[in-house]
Amino acid sequence: MNNRSFPQLLSVVLLLLLTAFVVTAQQSLPELVKRVKPSVVSIITYDSDGEPLMTGSGFFIDPHKVVTNLHVIRGATRVEIKMLDGKGRTYPAAGLLAVDAEGDLALMRVEMPQDRARSIELAADLPDEGETIFVIGNPLKLEGSVSDGIVSAVREVPNVGHIIQITAPISHGNSGSPVFNLQGQVLGVVTVKVTNGQNINLAIASARVREMHGENVRPFTELPARTKADLSESLYQNGLESLWLGNYESALGYFQNAVNKNPRRADAWIQVGYCKVKQGKNLEAIRAYQRALELKPTAAAIHNRLGDAYYYAGRLREAIESYSNAVRLEPDYAEGYYNLAVTYYETGNRTMAATEARILQKLDPKLYAKYLSETP
Repeated sequence: MNNRSFPQLLSVVLLLLLTAFVVTAQQSLPELVKRVKPSVVSIITYDSDGEPLMTGSGFFIDPHKVVTNLHVIRGATRVEIKMLDGKGRTYPAAGLLAVDAEGDLALMRVEMPQDRARSIELAADLPDEGETIFVIGNPLKLEGSVSDGIVSAVREVPNVGHIIQITAPISHGNSGSPVFNLQGQVLGVVTVKVTNGQNINLAIASARVREMHGENVRPFTELPARTKADLSESLYQNGLESLWLGNYESALGYFQNAVNKNPRRADAWIQVGYCKVKQGKNLEAIRAYQRALELKPTAAAIHNRLGDAYYYAGRLREAIESYSNAVRLEPDYAEGYYNLAVTYYETGNRTMAATEARILQKLDPKLYAKYLSETP
């Protein structure tokens, strides 16, 4: 073989390998769906008269433990789950184990044979923008429907966590559906949000699900109906709805009204500060975070947020002071060490940046890798 023909042969081999990889990937998705689908369930709720109220979706995270959206089961007297494998057996939900109102999540206990319950793994990391995902759920009572798409955005909502926006088609009935990556892990839980008459396809990241625990079963009737008796709370919840959608201007209006009604709501002051940072109004954000710290002076996350506001305002010395307060209050606070390393690097203090980065490396290798990629 002459030297000129070798590169041509190598190109052909690489093309064949690429083609084989694509075909394998295409064939693997049906197998992946087949593997994880038994962990997904349909949810039907009933009122006190036994009349159906709402349908939704959910999934097992442990045998006998099913996660769904809180709004799917709110107001129900009785809840049933229907399996998506086999002939679709139906089982009663015994009651609630845990509720996460801000995350719109509920953890239920389901009584069923041990061998029928199938749990699924929660993803440890956030997805990348552009990453391929798929959703299994029950849109418009079409049980077990599969849709795919990509992650179009990942954003953070303070006090809630990371929100994942996806392109996979979502309809009512998909609420509570798991969003899977191509390893068959759950990245998040679908919550349908509507704006201007259009569905915005959003999911709350699985880290929030991992925090839900409970062993004592409570009846569904103990779940309070949503009321507007507390105007400040209603305004705050409306602000969160806007934050889920990335509408910072609308959210800010709700949160400012919430603190006007109740100036001692530290969580609302935090959200005011967050929205102000997003709008580039960093001095106003600093004042909002300072108000929050007056109410919760030992909250590491607020000190960290205040540090962000100082950082974006170009006040790096004060940013370092705030980040240092955060890690002093919470020594395992990886984000605080990341922020310290970045800020010290910005000031030209490479020694201190390296010191903070070494601590970060032990606490969060992925965040440490991000730091390295941002500081050549």
